Amino acid sequence: MEPRNFDGDADRPRSAGAKQTGRVLVIGPYLRVRAGGADAQSESHVVRDAEARLDEAAGLARAIDLVIADAIIAPISQIRPATYIGKGKVEEIAALAKSLDVELVVMDCALAPIQQRNLEKELHAKVLDRTGLILEIFGRRAKTKEGSLQVELAHLNYQRSRLVRSWTHLERQRGGFGFMGGPGETQIEADRRLIQERISKLESELKKVQATRRLHRAGRQRVPYRVVALVGYTNAGKSTLFNRLTRADVQAADMLFATLDPTLRALNLPHGGKAMLSDTVGFISNLPTQLVAAFRATLEEVLEADVILHVRDISHEDAEAQQSDVDAVLRQLGINPDDSGRIIEVWNKIDRYDAEQREELLNIAARRPEDHPAMLVSAVSGEGVDALLAAIEERLAAKRTTLDLSIDAADGAGISWLHRNSEVLTKELHDGRFDMTVRVDETKRDIVVNRFDAVPHHAA
Repeated sequence: MEPRNFDGDADRPRSAGAKQTGRVLVIGPYLRVRAGGADAQSESHVVRDAEARLDEAAGLARAIDLVIADAIIAPISQIRPATYIGKGKVEEIAALAKSLDVELVVMDCALAPIQQRNLEKELHAKVLDRTGLILEIFGRRAKTKEGSLQVELAHLNYQRSRLVRSWTHLERQRGGFGFMGGPGETQIEADRRLIQERISKLESELKKVQATRRLHRAGRQRVPYRVVALVGYTNAGKSTLFNRLTRADVQAADMLFATLDPTLRALNLPHGGKAMLSDTVGFISNLPTQLVAAFRATLEEVLEADVILHVRDISHEDAEAQQSDVDAVLRQLGINPDDSGRIIEVWNKIDRYDAEQREELLNIAARRPEDHPAMLVSAVSGEGVDALLAAIEERLAAKRTTLDLSIDAADGAGISWLHRNSEVLTKELHDGRFDMTVRVDETKRDIVVNRFDAVPHHAA
């Protein structure tokens, strides 16, 4: 078990007795995968590289400004009920934690409450598992009231099974927001009954949020704007692509979960049409089920989207595994990731390849089935974005009907209705009548046909 230092902090001299705030040790307790064994036949059918998993865990820790003293892989043959890892590895990690003078040990796995408590006793440091770490990041990043409600709900559900009466001399409960904060941040007297009451209140408030979102969606459906949603692994470049497509200024940074709260902006299509583009929270492997449930109100934008752009960091060494993780979350939401009529796969960050590598990537994309194309783009440089917009427009148009009609120029109410409820492609005045070509949703097709004697459009 060779220690691996990510930023060199472990080797820096420290004054005697000094204790640096936020120094952590990151542990990757990954099961050894036997070729052809049950572990290899995972749901995603893609075995994630241990080094890439550890890098991601370290990135999660850095996302909340933790100083990584060291990060190591601790391979295990089986999960121990008491401490998750074996006794020998517990002793090794305890010795390393003491020598590095760390305050926190991050375990890149999901720990049961009893495993977490036992590890804290053995390691003499606070222990945080992957779920708790992601919840901490979400707690920092939530800016809107809705995001804060969803994070708190997920956190309380996680916290409910981890109530402890004797964690410190102040008898704080574990797992509250800001695990590195000072004493008294989370009051001792919270118990399961109080937490359940708070959970019920939050669920009630989130139902109001869902109702408001339904009203907003209903309002958008009355206007001929379709919805395009961005999904993808965290740090795949969704927000950068969002900014490129909409000329918006959403925060985009090279860090995990840089964007948390959803954003909607108008998207101008090549032939003058418009759609609404939605940027959503990034997915990640082993995304806590509490978060999937809590963020369902936000992710409803994805459920209701006409077109979903699955943005992939095609330059990442674990790109295939990341794709499998995103597909798994989409299935959790009830979306078929193989629905080629609705999902467009976007291979982002092609600017990281040289000319030869890019040509090879283009050949790989060209060999894909026609109904599962891949759009190659660089959200940074804008390369491939025009082709992507054309593909979006084509998908949206495929779900709508194009009709020709003639309407009296004096029928202001009818013309106004058409502008509100359809996409007007052409409009020409001839002898006191407007000859129009409109594109309508299937739900409004019969209304337009019956009210305006519209007929299917025939291209010249």
